[in-house]
Order: sequence, then C-alpha cells, then structure tokens
Amino acid sequence: MLTFEKFSSSTALAVPPIDLSIWLESLWWDKKGDWQKAHDLIDHLQDAQSAHIHAYLHRKEKDLWNARYWYNRAKKEEFRGSLDDEWEELVKIHLF
Repeated sequence: MLTFEKFSSSTALAVPPIDLSIWLESLWWDKKGDWQKAHDLIDHLQDAQSAHIHAYLHRKEKDLWNARYWYNRAKKEEFRGSLDDEWEELVKIHLF
C-alpha cells in the first residue's frame, strides 16, 4: 500500500510510481515542479476530484479568479492554508 510518506519521497525519482491514479500523478508532477504537466493531466477532466486539483493548481499559479471557479465546480471551499498543506490534503484524499 502506498502511504503519504512513500508517495512524497517518490517525488525524488525521475518518474512517478506505476499505477497512480490520474489525480495522484498530477499532484506528483506538481511536486516535481512541472506545473504544466500536472495541469495537462487534469485540465480536460470533468469530475469533482479533478476540479479540486485544478483549483489548487490555479491557486498555486496565483490565478485566484480561475482557482475560485474550479473550487466552485468541485463544490469545495477555497483553501485558506498554505499551498503545501493543500497539496498534502489532496494527496491524502486520493491515497485513501
């Protein structure tokens, strides 16, 4: 079973672990510093989980209007903590 700690430490590798969900793969690439790849993985998806990650990515980019749009699509409140805390929360949601 993939734990948060194992997932986080895997970002030191060159490629993501095999069999990640699209959501975890997006978050993995984001942590690696490849915002565009993270965004491209979920940009075309219409589900609430993707919208939530999409919101986080636009908040990270400081495009708050767009982030709020995606939080609304995900039916989630805008996250008020740090970007690192939001990333951790999103990972934990999708690991379990």
